[in-house]
Amino acid sequence: MTTNKELSADDGAAPPSATGTATSAVVPANGSFGDIVRGWARRVRHGESGMAPVLVGLVIIIVIFQVKAPQFLSAGNLTNLIIQGAALILLGMAEVFVLLLGEIDLSIGYVGGVASVVTVALSSSNVGPDWPWWISIIAGLAAGALMTGIQGLLITRLGLPSFVVTLAGMLGLQGVLIYLVDHIGGSSGGTLRITNSVIFNLVNGNLDPLAGWIIMIVAVALYVVLLFRRNLRRRASNLTAEPLALTTVKAIAIAIAGVVLVLICNANRGSSIIALRGVPWVVPIIVAVLALWTFLLTRTRYGKYVYAIGGNAEAARRAGINLNRIRLIAFIFGGVTAALAGMVYGSFLGSVSNNIDGGKLVLYAVAAAVIGGTSLFGGRGKMVHALVGGIIVAVINNGMGLIGLDAPPQLMVTALVLLAAVIVDAVARRGRTET
Repeated sequence: MTTNKELSADDGAAPPSATGTATSAVVPANGSFGDIVRGWARRVRHGESGMAPVLVGLVIIIVIFQVKAPQFLSAGNLTNLIIQGAALILLGMAEVFVLLLGEIDLSIGYVGGVASVVTVALSSSNVGPDWPWWISIIAGLAAGALMTGIQGLLITRLGLPSFVVTLAGMLGLQGVLIYLVDHIGGSSGGTLRITNSVIFNLVNGNLDPLAGWIIMIVAVALYVVLLFRRNLRRRASNLTAEPLALTTVKAIAIAIAGVVLVLICNANRGSSIIALRGVPWVVPIIVAVLALWTFLLTRTRYGKYVYAIGGNAEAARRAGINLNRIRLIAFIFGGVTAALAGMVYGSFLGSVSNNIDGGKLVLYAVAAAVIGGTSLFGGRGKMVHALVGGIIVAVINNGMGLIGLDAPPQLMVTALVLLAAVIVDAVARRGRTET
């Protein structure tokens, strides 16, 4: 039987999958790239293909859109694509928390909407008390935690299905959103305009080009140091670890990605008269959230318990894990992330209105998480999956808009991509079960 000690975080453990095995294979410290390839081939046969198919699919989609619309890979469009997909990526991260447990939260779209109303209203000099931006944001995050926390209590204490509880939450919070906007907005016609410059610039603001380089260098350096530190500590403890050559390749790849991102964002996407340069504020926000939640899920005892419950709830219960507490906290973390996503979405629009389609947003959030590689069945997934899946959905919407296709084909193509991801997930789950 698994014990609490065995489920605690260690320096290099990968998150367990639905069967309790590591989702990312390791090879002996003296292994070669051949060992890595053979290990990857074994995982594919067992239904663990990782993110490779997702990344290949993303590259294919990008190539198709670039051929159809040569401006697709322009600096201006790529930066706009990041901005357009920011809220969806954050909502996808919120959904990953509950999907890892084999649950679902259909309310996060309107959780984000209501939280953004709270933030915008409190920071407004027209309809609110004109609180400082940071207090208003904290209040919005707290509102998100409260909304999903109440639903989490109903699910854990009363044993109600998360689908039903969060569906009720989605409907109820839609009503709350409409009521708040109509009554706070007054004569603005169901729209609450953002007046605080900091909240408005969450998406619309840009870092100074030099600041973008500094933040990127610091972030990449920190990631590389932690990457090598983890590898070396595992070797010092006589644990399995990937070859240092592979760790070096990963470090180089993330450094190249960071440089390319800053180069794209720092290119002038305005005009010769009015230049527009710099990394959007929302980019470091997403990176910070991704790093925080990834650390929580992979490097803490709580994260190990989340994967254990998602993989086998009964085994986790017998190991002494408090299932209700872990689930409740997951819903709360999801609510906080959804609240931030709502603020980002409001910043993107410049206002919060009573016609926000929270139902569509949550479906896109689930799609982003699943397309990126998170399992609908629990126990398998990472925060980075929401990032990759959100980018894929944003690429589809952006690219199809550039080639002149409107909403109907965009929805149909996204549906096909989601269906393909679910099929891959189901096949992978069957492969793990059979082995």
